[in-house]
Amino acid sequence: MQSQFSELYEKSFQDIQIGEVVKGTVIAIHKREVVVDIGYKAEGVLPLDEFLQPEALTVGCEVEVLFEGFDDVEGSALLSKRKADRQKTWNDILSNAEEGAIVEGRISRKVRGGFMVDIGMEAFLPASLVDIKPVRNQDAFIGLQSKFLVVKINHKRKNVVVSRKDLLEKSRNEARSEKLGSLKVGQIVRGKVKNITDFGVFIDLGNLDGLLHITDMSWGRVSHPSDLVKLGEEIDVVVIAIDQVKQKISLGLKQKGTDPWTSVDQRYAIGNQVRGKVVNILPYGAFVELEPGIEGLVHISELSWTKRVNHPSEMLSVGMELDVVILSLDKEAKKISLGAKQAQENPWTAAADKYQVGNRAKGTVRNLTDYGAFVELEPGIEGLLHVSDISWTHKVAKPADVLKKGDAVDVMILAVDTEAKKISLGMKQLTDDPWIELTKNLLTGLELQGKVTRIVNFGLFVELENGLEGLIHVSEIPDCSAQDLAKQYKVGDMLRCSILNVDHEGRKIALTCKTESVPA
Repeated sequence: MQSQFSELYEKSFQDIQIGEVVKGTVIAIHKREVVVDIGYKAEGVLPLDEFLQPEALTVGCEVEVLFEGFDDVEGSALLSKRKADRQKTWNDILSNAEEGAIVEGRISRKVRGGFMVDIGMEAFLPASLVDIKPVRNQDAFIGLQSKFLVVKINHKRKNVVVSRKDLLEKSRNEARSEKLGSLKVGQIVRGKVKNITDFGVFIDLGNLDGLLHITDMSWGRVSHPSDLVKLGEEIDVVVIAIDQVKQKISLGLKQKGTDPWTSVDQRYAIGNQVRGKVVNILPYGAFVELEPGIEGLVHISELSWTKRVNHPSEMLSVGMELDVVILSLDKEAKKISLGAKQAQENPWTAAADKYQVGNRAKGTVRNLTDYGAFVELEPGIEGLLHVSDISWTHKVAKPADVLKKGDAVDVMILAVDTEAKKISLGMKQLTDDPWIELTKNLLTGLELQGKVTRIVNFGLFVELENGLEGLIHVSEIPDCSAQDLAKQYKVGDMLRCSILNVDHEGRKIALTCKTESVPA
């Protein structure tokens, strides 16, 4: 009986060959099977799941199937819809005969290094080419129906490599070019804040991202872009530049308003006093915001009439309000010079009237140096008490020997220079010069007793009974050399000496311990 079937079907199928794709008609649709009549008095039964869209099948519709021979036992044709689709797809690919063709398919399963895609035949999709962004969950792509770009064809092995990423990028680039071509400089567009960085904000305009630089966000100072916009927020921006080659677009937010510098000279005149807010402090000065978009610089030298300011932070802090005076304005360069001290009364202006030469004054020692002491007469006004003006009778080596910081002292005004902002002070001038009175009885040869107050390499300074100080030169000390002074004497020792000479002009008293040195 098998032989009879074979002969019958060989005669029926003599016009078609095994492996050929033929057209058939659906004559019955069952729950899991489809019956297809391919003519030649032959019917075949195919699994329903071989059809990509089984829901679209209807009795009477035509389908293409692959003829694989016949079943000697059942006497039915052996057909395959899946193989027919695969063969057709391969033929289509071969007919195009080039890489770059677009095919449609479904990602069916994962394999090592990527996925297999059913495009009518199985094609390999590398994991790196499944999406534009790096893929973390590959399982999410299983079953995805999509279009793919053919990137490689191996004709001998009938292997095809496809890419979804390349097709997505191609579509995105085309959409970006189309969007870019529709934009014009000066146009106001609406977009969504996509990303915020330290230097600006990326705005999604739809198929195209634009950069809103921090310097184009406000006419005023912006510490960080997040101060003005939030992630996901929709905002209107102005197109300020378009680069067709690099497909980049620059956006502006402040350009929606008028540049406040265009009319700055109408609001701020030189000499006017205004109030502003400190927005930035640098070693050389502080920037003060007069209004949004308008800032001026207060140089460190313009902070105080009287204080020596080492750093602006000694007087200012960010956020504080400050009264300033407009010193200069350059509209083209967008620069304003401000003065803080000019908004206050200059205490030195009235210093000459308040502190006249010869007047007594009270003050506080604020600083000590080797050459004198700085005495504060009032906040911001200091005078110098030179070491030579501390005492009539004592030779003061250093002010620190008789004064210390914080001491309250009485002084006399010796000189006032308001231009140089200097006042000279004296302490000894508060009393009459006692020199003549104290030295009138100091005759040459007069024997006295004194106390050693200082030991130097050239002799001994000795305080006499009347409070004056004299010098015994080392040459006037018997049997003593400069090297032996510190060994033989110490401060506080009492000595017998004689007057050698009194220099009234130089205000010096020379003493001796040698009796033969005194003229008879």
